[in-house]
Amino acid sequence: MSITLDHVSREVNGTPHIRDVSMTLERGTLSVLLGPTLAGKTSLMRLLAGLDKPSQGRVLVDGTDVTGFDVRQRSVAMVYQQFINYPSLTVYENIASPLRVQGRPREEIEQRVREASRLLKLDPYLTRTPLQLSGGQQQRTAIARALVKGADLVLLDEPLANLDYKLREELRAELPRIFEASGAIFVYATTEPSEALLLGGDTICMWEGQALQIGETAKVYRRPDTVRVAEVFSDPPLNTIGIEKKGNTVAYAVGLEAPASGLYAGLGDGHYRVGFRAHQVAVATGAANRHAFSTEVVLTEITGSESFVHLRQNGSDWVAVLPGVHEFQPGNRLQAALDPDDLFVFDSTGRLVAAPQSM
Repeated sequence: MSITLDHVSREVNGTPHIRDVSMTLERGTLSVLLGPTLAGKTSLMRLLAGLDKPSQGRVLVDGTDVTGFDVRQRSVAMVYQQFINYPSLTVYENIASPLRVQGRPREEIEQRVREASRLLKLDPYLTRTPLQLSGGQQQRTAIARALVKGADLVLLDEPLANLDYKLREELRAELPRIFEASGAIFVYATTEPSEALLLGGDTICMWEGQALQIGETAKVYRRPDTVRVAEVFSDPPLNTIGIEKKGNTVAYAVGLEAPASGLYAGLGDGHYRVGFRAHQVAVATGAANRHAFSTEVVLTEITGSESFVHLRQNGSDWVAVLPGVHEFQPGNRLQAALDPDDLFVFDSTGRLVAAPQSM
């Protein structure tokens, strides 16, 4: 089975929600919709499910136009951020409910519920009601109900957003195995780049209703087509600075000049914007290399294993992430250094022209 969006757009009261999106999703694949709130992720899922109809374009299933078909005429299951279970039914009956609606034989219901239960590690809880479960167990129950339905398309709209950190990490680790075992088309929406990287598959970077870039998750992360894609796929936010390449010299927007080494060496003369993620900033209290900037500490956030150091550099705010505990105080002066081999270079239109060979 395949699902194709062919130049699909959707407007609501004159406001564009989806802008000319084209893509094809194949059976057995996972596609992550990555973007900030209001990027169009849920709107795109609703078009895929048949809950909404596009204002323009077509939706095709195995080449057949199903644009006018509603969700009841499609093989779709959906799991929402707010997990929904029937409170008066046991876990077993919650999972079995779509099969009972379909009128499946008792033996088939038993087999499929048991298979989904084993897959999602729910066997010890089948006789409990949802109110006797943790948040992660309740969300696994909702996912099991979606899987047991046997739908060709499974849509997960930020399903882990309301769970605590430990439960999110537990389910994130389990989901790729669950997706692989199911064989359906999975579409998973998230605002978190780290979640997209953990899940793998393909990533569709969304921004204001547009699909900016579609491709293998690791490749999109390593080679974002534009500065906007790099911003969507960076958390903490992408750091940027303007440069001018002239001959063998690079002049940074703050007046600092340095040799045009590394990725800079292959650039033609002109103006560019350099982007670098938080882990690509080297921080030191003393002198650093020629591509180093004097910055002021604004805030240091310590997570235990890492420290996020917020820096101000000539009116621009940057973030550096350092391993371990660092107790820099607001107002401290630090040198923030860049490696010319380890950054992104975008042209004046925002298109990528150079990127690290490995990340």
